[in-house]
Amino acid sequence: MVFSSVIFLFYFLPLVLGVALLVQHWLNRAAGRGIALEISNAWLFLASIAFYAWGEVRLVWILGLSGLLSFVGGLLVERFQGRPRLMVLTGVVAANLALLAWFKYAPLAADLLAWLNHLVGRPPTPDPTWSRVALPLGISFFTFHGLSYVVDVYRRKIAATRRPLDFACYFTLFPQLVAGPIVRFSEVAEFFERRVVAFEDVADGARRFIIGLGKKVLIANQVAVLADAAFALPAVDVSPASAWLGTAAYALQIYFDFSGYSDMALGLGRMLGFKFPENFNHPYVATSVRDFWRRWHMTLSRFFRDYLYIPLGGNRAGAPRTALNLLLVFALCGLWHGASWNFLFWGLFHGAFLALERLFGTSLDRPTAWVRTLGRIYTLAVVLFAWVLFRCDTWPQAVSVWNAMLGRGAATGITMLPWKALAPDVMLALAAGVLFSMPISSWVRERCARISIGSTLLPPVATMAALMVLALSLLAVGAGSHNPFIYYRF
Repeated sequence: MVFSSVIFLFYFLPLVLGVALLVQHWLNRAAGRGIALEISNAWLFLASIAFYAWGEVRLVWILGLSGLLSFVGGLLVERFQGRPRLMVLTGVVAANLALLAWFKYAPLAADLLAWLNHLVGRPPTPDPTWSRVALPLGISFFTFHGLSYVVDVYRRKIAATRRPLDFACYFTLFPQLVAGPIVRFSEVAEFFERRVVAFEDVADGARRFIIGLGKKVLIANQVAVLADAAFALPAVDVSPASAWLGTAAYALQIYFDFSGYSDMALGLGRMLGFKFPENFNHPYVATSVRDFWRRWHMTLSRFFRDYLYIPLGGNRAGAPRTALNLLLVFALCGLWHGASWNFLFWGLFHGAFLALERLFGTSLDRPTAWVRTLGRIYTLAVVLFAWVLFRCDTWPQAVSVWNAMLGRGAATGITMLPWKALAPDVMLALAAGVLFSMPISSWVRERCARISIGSTLLPPVATMAALMVLALSLLAVGAGSHNPFIYYRF
């Protein structure tokens, strides 16, 4: 089920939210505890299973198996000491990763096997049956939820929960189930012990959800028309203008698509009484690639930092080892996004620039105005070139787009792009994307705070703007077709 779909917005969400708030009213009167909390958790668990099963009913068992492994693993890790404790942790982590590897990387393994057969001169064979498996929705995200839980119990950062319903609700909670943010159990454990939702929580959550919905259907879906048209051009028709325009459109599409989903997830969580961690902080104003990854998909960045980069030694073992750690972490980050060589190269591309910045970019920690400006230009160039790898299906296609961006393509102008890709509504969405990719809302709040009447006018103006965005978004959803989020692929 997609957040920006008619079935979710007009049927699922009103039903789930209506019942949840009715139970929550009872729960608030009981100071956030008691039997009402159990009923609320049970309702959210059932709603989350229904949400997942709507599109993946045949593979719900994968979600259940992964959750059961993590819940039981946490109990066993807490129970044992010494070597048995480590063995249990290793077994649970290996089992979860095996599930992820089988369902996500079987096709890539088949490609690698075919390549090896070609090297030794064996005739090509059809893809093996074992490689043709369906990818469970959100497996990368719920696997990381389970891993973070078990590892945190092993590190004694949290105690293993002995309440199956609490863990099941956490593991399957539908706002963050299929595309994040990656929420650690420690960040929401308190809400399973006591949960109070005030009117302000519902109002703030609704506004955040509306912002995310607008990002998705009013900007991301519109600029996707231009990005798809540009990347669908044959190599001989890709000009510098179409390559840069298409890449910029894709950069805005993936940002507003994914940050829009994250805003919707945070808003839903807030309305239901949970506070999830932020996932984006205007990454396209970053002054370095390192800064970009502090702002882009922040919950994924910190997952790899805390559970892989630091255990590998981080930056404590000298420059060569630090560079190797960064390359390894970002290679895995790339593969986490998809079973494709281009995703691997995308991760290595970012890892290489992060390693170079570690060696030469210490002045970026406290930059001057000129350094910040140059840093933003450099970072945006690196990120845009990297997005080409992320968007293209093959290496030759990525190379053709890069050649065009560098002025080495055969075509000129943008005449090969279809008119619908350059239509006024697409251009308007492109301009809005550029504007709102910058921290414009923070700038407005700061200016209003300096004016005595500004702080009084801002709330009603913001409410009116949110209602307008909601109306336009619902019209777009009603008139549109199936529009899944990009990160549903991962």
